[in-house]
Amino acid sequence: MTTAPAIELRTFSTLDTARGDLLDVYAEVRAPLLHLPNYAVTAFGERLDRHGTEPGFTAVLAYAGEHPVGYAYSNTIKHGDRYWQRTSPTPAEKYTARPAVALKEIGVRPAWRKTGTARRIHDTLLATCDEPLVTLMVNAAAGDGKVHALYKSWGYEDIGQSQPSPASPVLTVMIRAIR
Repeated sequence: MTTAPAIELRTFSTLDTARGDLLDVYAEVRAPLLHLPNYAVTAFGERLDRHGTEPGFTAVLAYAGEHPVGYAYSNTIKHGDRYWQRTSPTPAEKYTARPAVALKEIGVRPAWRKTGTARRIHDTLLATCDEPLVTLMVNAAAGDGKVHALYKSWGYEDIGQSQPSPASPVLTVMIRAIR
C-alpha cells in the first residue's frame, strides 16, 4: 500500500448533493463492466435512487480537492428484510435478529487504489452506525478473488450467497461486527 494523498471524507444522509458524484465515481470504478446490464450506470442509478429512500441511508465520499475519488453507501436492514430473504442458506438468527448495516456499494477510482482510501471510507461510514453488524455482498470470483480476500482481511466472513436480481451474478454474502 502506498501512502494516501490528502483526501477529505464527507458524509451524506440524502442523495440531494451526493448523487452526481456517486454516479461519476461509479462510472470509472466499474468501467470494465458497464456493458453488462447489471453494471450499467443507469441500473446503478436506479438502485441508488431506491437505496437513497430506504431507512438509514448514509454515503461517504472521498474528495481530493473538489474531485470525488471514492465512495461507499449503506442502509439499515431489519429481520425479514428482502436482503436476508434472498440469502441462501438462511442466515443464522444471530445475524438477522437485530438491525444491521448493509454496505451496498464501495468503490475507489483506479488511481486511488492501494492507498488505504477504501478502508478509510469504509471505516468512516461504519463510525456513523449504531447497529452491531455490517453485511455486504461481493462477487467472490471477480478480480481473481482479490476483493473478496480484502474483505476477509477486514474481518468479514462468508455466510451465504445471494442473487439480488436476475441480471446480477451470484454474490457471496459476508458479515462482521462493526465494533
